[in-house]
Amino acid sequence: MSRRRLTLMMAGVLTLVLGGAGALLPVPYVALSPGPTENTLGDVKGKPVISISGHQTYPTSGKLSLVTVAYQGGPNAHIDLLTALRGWVDPTVAVVPEETLFPKTVSVKEVEQQNTQEMSSSQQDATAAALTELKIPIGYLVGVASAQKGKPADGKLRPGDGIATVDGVTVRTVDEVGAAVRKRKPGEEVLFGIVRDGKPMDVRVGTVAGKDGPIVGVMMGGTRYKFPFDVNLNVGDVGGPSAGLMFSLGIYDKLTPGPLTGGKSIAGTGTITPDGKVGPIGGIQQKMVGARNAGATIFLTPADNCDDAVPAVPKGLRLVKVGTMHEAVQAIETLRTGSGAVPECPAR
Repeated sequence: MSRRRLTLMMAGVLTLVLGGAGALLPVPYVALSPGPTENTLGDVKGKPVISISGHQTYPTSGKLSLVTVAYQGGPNAHIDLLTALRGWVDPTVAVVPEETLFPKTVSVKEVEQQNTQEMSSSQQDATAAALTELKIPIGYLVGVASAQKGKPADGKLRPGDGIATVDGVTVRTVDEVGAAVRKRKPGEEVLFGIVRDGKPMDVRVGTVAGKDGPIVGVMMGGTRYKFPFDVNLNVGDVGGPSAGLMFSLGIYDKLTPGPLTGGKSIAGTGTITPDGKVGPIGGIQQKMVGARNAGATIFLTPADNCDDAVPAVPKGLRLVKVGTMHEAVQAIETLRTGSGAVPECPAR
């Protein structure tokens, strides 16, 4: 063998080796793909996704499925270049920078804890939205996280307290508490109606001047609800807030006579507020694919996600546009009865 041919052969082998090694190098990206779906009217590992006690429920049928996104990669398990390249050419996969899911300012554990907390809050908000749609009264408490040392609330409001009223006016959100306090002048007292360790009581707290007006010096938590009966949700390892709409519809269906879907397989996504507003979510393309793979033919789509959803909608999946839980209920009832048109994401 000539020296020239040997050199070319060795160069080719080296190129293949280096190329193969390079393809296995970790890269700072995350691959998002369609995740599993869960029927909120069904079971997970032998337990109902939604169980209700203390109130009459009704048998139902069909599917109201929440959808998820699975991911590969992350700070503790980088994907390699070859996996990223495969994802870039697969229309059902999105390859995004690692920092999109895992900001450098927080740890992986903190991200997971946040997802768990968002899921827990979403379940509470979904229950509140369903009961509000059914006009079932709900009690509200705005949680106290802590009192600032040296401020008027120090020693008077405690972590775990729930604020029900401010100066005799019912409050439901942190913003409402803040607005009520700011109606006072610095130095004046505010009367808080609170629940502490299950017992209602009144607490008077002074105010001092703050950046945007009077303050009492308290850090607020989220809204807590007092429901008239028990609603328990079981979804395994699913995290984040995007299942809120489907939880609320599943609860609504179980609390009303007759199957809401009429036996249809409906999937969807969207955050939910206690008063039933549906918000946009991420990963809409992957969630639609997961829904269609699970047999759904109708996909409840947050109005603000329509522009991203339409170009990537799988064949056989109909996008129904919703902005509130009430609109979602009306759309499903219309689809069940065939009594009219439903709002759909407009074609582009």
